[in-house]
Amino acid sequence: MARKTATKPSNPLHRIAILALVRLPMLLPYGLRRETAAFLMAWIFAPLAGYRRRIRDNLALVRPDLSAREVRRLMRAVPANTGRMLIELASARDLTRIVAATPMQGPGVAALDAARAAGRPIVVVSGHFGNFDAARAALAHRGHRVGALYRPVDDPEIDRAFHDALSRISEPIFSRGRRGLGEMVRFLRQGNTVAMLPDQFVHGGAPLTFFGRMARTSLAAAELAVKYDALLIPVYGIHRGRGFEIIAESPIPHGDPAAMTQTINDSLEARVRADMDQWLWIHRRWKADRPRGGKRRKQNQGSRSAASTGPNPSA
Repeated sequence: MARKTATKPSNPLHRIAILALVRLPMLLPYGLRRETAAFLMAWIFAPLAGYRRRIRDNLALVRPDLSAREVRRLMRAVPANTGRMLIELASARDLTRIVAATPMQGPGVAALDAARAAGRPIVVVSGHFGNFDAARAALAHRGHRVGALYRPVDDPEIDRAFHDALSRISEPIFSRGRRGLGEMVRFLRQGNTVAMLPDQFVHGGAPLTFFGRMARTSLAAAELAVKYDALLIPVYGIHRGRGFEIIAESPIPHGDPAAMTQTINDSLEARVRADMDQWLWIHRRWKADRPRGGKRRKQNQGSRSAASTGPNPSA
């Protein structure tokens, strides 16, 4: 499948830092590799990229009840989880080996197997939580042909590395955009599985809630499920020690797409509340709507941080 690659170069220092984060630890045994990447992200890259400040601000907005001590812990633990996730993605052989030995559990497992056996399309939803690619690997191990939608990274070199890593877990990988969405729909209609992560801010998205605050959310996953009579089901890959807990929740009944998507948000929120350090609090999930053009947009573009150069799978 041809794909449109990113063409905008990033700050060279950002590129060097991100590539070093995912390549240098590869020289180490898997367990030490994960913890080295976690340390580098938590203590070096995250402070330099401004991630700690963004985590603190997001928590102040939606969890003002947390103690100062817990906020400080999460400012370190959230980037550490991200570092583990990135190195796990770069270590596809080790990741798939571990996932293959991990039983998928939850009330949705039987529904997933039945849909696959019947050739019914499946839309799997998850979030930037734990390691969402572990869930994708688990589905592939169970015999699903899983395609995933992702947002290309600004930097072409990082984008190539990220796309290749995603492809080693399962294929195909669809780049977000008109062409990629068209390819994904054709793939879904053939009775396959697509994986989507609808937990990012979307301009023009539905004004749904997440952690009690309005968070604009894409309805695409629910709309695809309704239009093509696809099973819509949340699946999570949650870090547990050196391995994972792979959970398939109950399928979401078809109905109004906004109500279905709010159920997705509620499912993820419950998971995040149980494991606060495993969600990507680095995201600007609750940012206010901003105009697409004009002076303000230029100012925003001029102040973009290293976050725009990092891997960012997305719905």
